[in-house]
Amino acid sequence: MTELLIRYPQLSLCKEDILKAADAMEACYKKGGKILLCGNGGSAADCEHISGELLKGFLSKRPLQYDDRNKLYDVMAYDEATSMSNKLQRAVPCIPLTSLSASITAFANDVDPNMAFAQLTYALGGDKDILIGLSTSGNSENVVNALKVAKAMGMVTIAFTGNKPNTECSRVADITIHAPASETYLIQELHLPIYHYLCAELERRVF
Repeated sequence: MTELLIRYPQLSLCKEDILKAADAMEACYKKGGKILLCGNGGSAADCEHISGELLKGFLSKRPLQYDDRNKLYDVMAYDEATSMSNKLQRAVPCIPLTSLSASITAFANDVDPNMAFAQLTYALGGDKDILIGLSTSGNSENVVNALKVAKAMGMVTIAFTGNKPNTECSRVADITIHAPASETYLIQELHLPIYHYLCAELERRVF
């Protein structure tokens, strides 16, 4: 956290919420949960970016544990198992809901586009999981609906927004990280170092 605040001192305003999010993500991993992500436009791209840091090594290689290596040796030849076990990396289970384009567009066409992320949250989420919703305005209806469904299902809910107080996301989410900016592109510029810190910190804690 110290390094993050040296590079982005303005993030001291949301330091406590960033740390709460880090603790929630660690708890989710340790109880066998997964992280769901949703957002629109640039925030949808951020969802994909976050998943890329969680589903493979980020700052470290995350080698397989002994038990997982042995599972490979049980089903394949020694040389092949050795090669695979040296290449595979431990991961934080996560799903960027934004990547499920067929399901999103089908639900948007057949039912309601503002409920598409909510439907996927209902279909894929459980009470061990986290939903992270990114909305620079804090009021994106499809993200807010997903947060509401997640909360109803007992999931921990985290919102990434801008500096506007009392948004729909912040009223629903358990934890809201208010990036201290008001312009969309500036909010997104601050979301990136925040989620990079969270991914790196989770990796440090659990791997």
